[in-house]
Amino acid sequence: MTLLSRLLGVRPAVRHPVRVRRDVQIPAADGVPLPATHYYPAGVHRPPLVLLRSPYGRGNPLDQVPRILAQRGYQVLYQSLRGTAGAGGRFDGFVIDPADADGTLSWLRAQPWFGGALATWGASYLGYAQWELAARQIPEWKIAVIQDAPSAFAEGFMYPGGAFALGNALGWVQLVDTMFSGDFSLVRQFLAVPAAGRKLRRASATLPLAEADRALTGHRVSWFQEWIGNGPDQAYWSRMDHRAHVGRMPPVVHLQGGWYDFFLPGMLADHAALLAAGRTVRLLIGPWGHGKGLYTRDGMRDALAALDAALLGRQAPSGVRVFVTGANRWQDLPEWPPAHEPTPWYLHPGGRLNRMHADPAAGPSRYRYDPADPTPTVGGTTVSMSSGPADNRAIEARPDVLTFTTAPLAREVEVIGPVRVRLHARASIPHVDYVARLCEVSPRGRSVNLCDGVVRLDPASDIRRDSDGVITVDIALWPLAHHFRRGHRIRLQVSSGAHPRYGRNPGTGEPLATTLALRASTHEIFHDPDHPSALWLPLTERNS
Repeated sequence: MTLLSRLLGVRPAVRHPVRVRRDVQIPAADGVPLPATHYYPAGVHRPPLVLLRSPYGRGNPLDQVPRILAQRGYQVLYQSLRGTAGAGGRFDGFVIDPADADGTLSWLRAQPWFGGALATWGASYLGYAQWELAARQIPEWKIAVIQDAPSAFAEGFMYPGGAFALGNALGWVQLVDTMFSGDFSLVRQFLAVPAAGRKLRRASATLPLAEADRALTGHRVSWFQEWIGNGPDQAYWSRMDHRAHVGRMPPVVHLQGGWYDFFLPGMLADHAALLAAGRTVRLLIGPWGHGKGLYTRDGMRDALAALDAALLGRQAPSGVRVFVTGANRWQDLPEWPPAHEPTPWYLHPGGRLNRMHADPAAGPSRYRYDPADPTPTVGGTTVSMSSGPADNRAIEARPDVLTFTTAPLAREVEVIGPVRVRLHARASIPHVDYVARLCEVSPRGRSVNLCDGVVRLDPASDIRRDSDGVITVDIALWPLAHHFRRGHRIRLQVSSGAHPRYGRNPGTGEPLATTLALRASTHEIFHDPDHPSALWLPLTERNS
C-alpha cells in the first residue's frame, strides 16, 4: 500500500503486489525508440491496461499514480514522448509526432500480456496527449481520464482573448528546461527553485520578447520562438488543435478541472462537444490551480471511480460536480452551465457597483496605462505554485487600476456559470488591452480574486465603434461557482494589463517578438445610460 493511497483514502478492496519492468523499448512508427516503464499486478492474467504518455520523465519517486493503479489490478504503461527522458527524436513543444502513438498501438497489440482493454490517464500534457491519441480509431479504448487539458492549445493557453500568455509560456519553458537540463533529476529541480522566480521576472521584462527565452534559460528555445512569431490566427497552431478528434474519443471520458486552471474554458468547451458526440462524460471542477486536483481526495476518488466502472463493465459516473467556493461545499448539477439568470451589475462613478441603471449625468472614469510600468497581477490562473486566490489590495491601490465595488451585501449571493463584462471605453490609441477581474471583499477589506479575463484590440478588431470614438468591449471571464456571503462586497477591477500573466501590450502594433518601443495610453470607461458598462453574473435559484 502506497502512502499516497492512505492519504487520499483510495485503498483497493484487493491489494495486488506490483511488479515493474523498466526501460521497455517501444518503436515509434518511424523507428524512433520510446522507452517506457511497465507496472503490472502479480498473478493477474491480462488485466486492463492504463497508458500514460509524458514528456516529463518516468520513475519520479513522488509520482505514485502507476503503483496506485497497479495495486488495484491494472497494468500501467508509462511512456516517454520523443525527445524526452531517453527517447529518440526531437521534442517540439506541444506538437506531438503522430508516429509515437501509431507505433505504440501497433506494438501494444502484439504483446501477449495485453488483454484488449485500454484506458488512458493523465493531467496537463498527459491529458493533452490523449486528445492527440484520438487522431486514429482505437476500438480497445474504453475510457480517457483527462485532468486540466483541453483539445486545443493556442486559444486556452497561449492567446486567451488574443493576448499572449507570457507568464505561463515562460513558466512552462522554465519548467521543461529545468527538467531536461537536469536529466529529470528531482533533486536538481528542487535546487533550481530558489532562483526560479527571479529568473522568470527578469525574462518577463525582457525586450525584445524574442530574447526572453535566452534571458531565462541561457539559450534559444525553438518552440518558444514559434509561439511568439505566430499570432493566434496563424496556421501554425492547427498542429496543436485536436478538436476534430472528438468523434474518436472513447465511449467514456472523465474530465477534471479547477476554477484557477488556465485550461478550464477549453475543457468546458470539450465537455459540451463530447456530450454532443454521444459520449458519457463526467465533469468535476474543484477549487484548484493547474495540476493540483488529482492529488486531492475528491479528485483522485472521482477519477478512480470512473476508471473502475468503465474497465469493469459497470455504469460509469456521469454528470457534473462542482465545488462552490465561498460556501466550501460540493454540488451536483444536472448540466453545465446550470440554469441561471445572467444579471447585470452596473458600473457607476466613484467606483460604485450595483443593480441600478446609470445616472444620466455620470461622467467617465479614467486611468492611464504605461507598458513601461505594466499593471501587475497576483494569483489567478498561472503556471506557478502561487496560482489561485490572492490579496489584490496592493494592485488595486495603483492609479492604473479602476475598481467598482458594491455596498456590503444585505443577503447571500450565489453565482454558478459563465461571467462576462461589457465595457464602453475610449482609448487614446487603437492597440490596447482591457482586463477585468472579479473579486470578493471581506468586511476587513481584503480583496480576493475569483476569476478574470482579457481582450486585446487593434484597428481590425470586430467590435462596435461609435462616431465619438467609444468602443464596446466584451470580455469573457473564467467561469465560476461562488457563494458571496452577507456583509461581503463584490468588486470588479478594470485595467489594461495583468503582467506577466498576459504579456504587456506595447501599444505600437509592431510585431510582438521584435518590438522595442512602448507607447502609453489614456482610457475612459463610460457608465451613463447610453453606455451602460456592466458586470454580468450568473445568479442561481438559490438567490430566489
